[in-house]
Amino acid sequence: MNLLKAGRIAQSGLLAQRVRLNVTASNIANAQVTRTLEGGPYKAKNVILQAVPLSETEPALQQVRVKAIKDDPSPFKEVYDPGHPDADERGIVRYPNVDVITEMVELLSASRAYEANLAVLSTTKSMFLRTLELMK
Repeated sequence: MNLLKAGRIAQSGLLAQRVRLNVTASNIANAQVTRTLEGGPYKAKNVILQAVPLSETEPALQQVRVKAIKDDPSPFKEVYDPGHPDADERGIVRYPNVDVITEMVELLSASRAYEANLAVLSTTKSMFLRTLELMK
């Protein structure tokens, strides 16, 4: 594997983890939103990643891509709060299906994966520069 391919693989990981970080941050930010433009509470989003070959000639080398961002199908949280402006006739308010603890774990996981990909990219850059110095 040459250094450029290693850099491309690490770059794909950085882009995928950045999307995970953004979606997770959006989920946490909207964890208390009971009314959206589409109507109803905010629906948590999940990022689905997919490994794809880097090239057709070397299918063993794979990079990661974001396959889709889908709504979480889990049910909304229902809380009895008759004074809330979004309460129904029974006094039930539907809150987003966001579990903040799970989202924090997802945030840490994506952050660590981002750092790992960044370390690979940094090491690749150092190896590339060292190779150039040897060629002088």
